[in-house]
Formats: sequence, structure tokens, C-alpha cells
Amino acid sequence: MTARPDVLVIGAGIIGAACADELTACGLTVTIVERDAVGSGATAAGMGHLVAMDDNPAELALTSYSIALWNQLVDANGDVDNERERHEYSRCGTIWVAADDEEMTAARAKQVTLAAHGIACDLLDAAMLYLLEPQLRPGLAGGLRVTGDAVVYPPKSAKILLERARRRGAQLIDGEVCTITGTGVTLSDGSRIDAAIVLVANGAACVQLLPELHTGGLIRPKKGHIVITDRYPDFIRHQLVELGYIKSAHAASGDSVAFNLQPRPTGQLLIGSSRQFDNTDKAVDLDIMTRMLAHAARFVPALSGLNAIRCWTGLRAASPDGLPLIGPHPTRPRVWLATGHEGLGITTSLATAKLLTAQILNQVAPISITPYLPARFAELASTHV
Repeated sequence: MTARPDVLVIGAGIIGAACADELTACGLTVTIVERDAVGSGATAAGMGHLVAMDDNPAELALTSYSIALWNQLVDANGDVDNERERHEYSRCGTIWVAADDEEMTAARAKQVTLAAHGIACDLLDAAMLYLLEPQLRPGLAGGLRVTGDAVVYPPKSAKILLERARRRGAQLIDGEVCTITGTGVTLSDGSRIDAAIVLVANGAACVQLLPELHTGGLIRPKKGHIVITDRYPDFIRHQLVELGYIKSAHAASGDSVAFNLQPRPTGQLLIGSSRQFDNTDKAVDLDIMTRMLAHAARFVPALSGLNAIRCWTGLRAASPDGLPLIGPHPTRPRVWLATGHEGLGITTSLATAKLLTAQILNQVAPISITPYLPARFAELASTHV
């Protein structure tokens, strides 16, 4: 048994760690339960791209606000270089690559939307695209560069956020929650922890504790693959993403691959991405990985000659509308949710923590919380427990 905290957080990935950090900063007592290593799961599997996404206004509001919070975090304490190094933060920017005139039209529309929200971006014609990224294949139409996007190394960031929470008194417990009770949780070893609030922040695994999220189709796993190469400094300078990535990211079914290439501060490259619905087998799928690498090489042919050193998979927690569930469970007293972030968990972790804490403390949130409330789903709001 441990002292009764104000909030018990299930999961010490980037979402749980960010929530623990913000909750303790606001004076609440917090206990975190993690069954694996801090920053494992989807956090360790992700590319760490901090990206402003504009598929809908709510997504843009959440991602842009969270990127501003990331900038505050890494620029804190008057030692910018040290903070950025600790998070392995690099403001490399993103280039959304347009393959043809149709995608250039999409790039122009994207520029208008981002610029209207104060996000720095500039259209690139073909000549400027190749000046910035000469490894791209000939014949592309151009692109859109978003200069404020960045990358971090998610497991390190999760550990940093959690350590900040622990310095304020948060407790970290190594264990697995097997049941959420009316007063707290029960662990797999039979021990119980009572809490005023139980925050479920363990990604796709949340359906094991809250089966209504699965039966209602509100949280579905999306398996993804990532390949990392040996060190090739300055091979590319920006995160490169095809404009067709958006269709892949928000597909409702089936397997898909998209071009997503990231330069790491180490000089290595991360190659993505793939999506497989409702596949929880974490083994590498050679067919999908081969498709993903072949697709990437169609954009950057020289990738075929580089040395890949490892491939891994992870499970994203996806919601039906592509937005996370942040707030109280509508029919389970004491239970709160911070899940369903899909591929934007790293980007939106800090904003999620702010929105969640504001609700718990009955304060006005920095942006509207309405689009992210779990109660927006009738299937969840009508659940009887």
C-alpha cells in the first residue's frame, strides 16, 4: 500500500510523464504505475516528430499549442543548449514534399491554413526544394517548408518530465494495473492503491482496463514500423514527409505506407512509416517493411545504398475522429482518460497535460477542451458500468 494520491497515473510513457509533471507542478500529489521501463511502449517506438498538423481545426489548435510548450520547455532555465541536448531536440523543420501539380495545390492550401495561425512556413518551387534537399529524386514539383517543427528523442523526454515530477514528490511504482476499482486500482500482485482520480494514460493498452473503449471502436491499435540507419551526417537536413502521408495517417482501414524520413541529431536516419489496423503482433512484418523501404527509396533513391541497423514496431492508439480523448470518463466516476493520440502523442503530450490538469482543477483551459472530451462519443457516454 502507498499513501492515497490525488491522481494515480497508469502509464509512464510521454503522455503519462507529461501529465505527472504538470499535475505536480500545480500542487497535486501523484503516483505513477508503470509495468515496463519509463518511456517504453509507443513512446520508445515513435519518431519523435514535433509537427503542426492541420487536418482539422482541433488538431491544429492542439499541435500548435503543444509545439509552443515544447519550445518553452527546451528553452527553459537559461541554458538552451543543455536543455536541447538533454531532449536530443533539433529544430530541423519539416518539408512536405509535393510530387506533382495537384499536391502543390494542396501545399498552397496548407500554407494558407498554417500562416493564418501564425505558423512560419514557405512554399518551395522545384529549384528551391532541390537546393535544400538534393537527395530527393528528380521530377518533384516542390513543397512546403514548416520551419518551427522539430524532433526530440521521446524516451529521454519522458524520463526528464517524470524526474521533474518525482522531485516534487511524485511516486513511481513498478507494477501492472489489472483492475480499476471504485476507489482506485488493483495491481497484478494483489495490492491495491486508492486514489481520488485514476488517469488512464497507457496508450493502446487502455482497452484491457476499459473494455468499452474496444467494444465501442473508440480506441483501435495501429501498428507501425520504423527503420534506423547507420550514421550519415547531413544526408538530409529536414524531416521529409510526402503530402500523401495525410491520407495514410487517417485511413480508416487496411495497410498503408507513406514516405517519412527524419534526420536525427546523431547523424542517423529514421525511415517510416507504415500503418496496420487492429494488428497487435509486435513482430516485424517483412512484407510491410519492404513496402515501406521501397516507397521511401522512390523519393530518396540513395537510401537503397545506406546501411540499416535496426527495425522495430509500435502500437498507436487511434480514435475514430483522429483526436485524443482527454478528460473524464462520462460514466466511470474517478476515471479520467488521456489516450487516443495515434501518431501525435509526442507532439501533443505537453498540451494534453495542460488541458487535463485545467479540467481537474476546474480552471479555464488555454484552448477549448470540447473537441477532445471523451463524452463526444455516444458509445462511451451511454456505457453502463
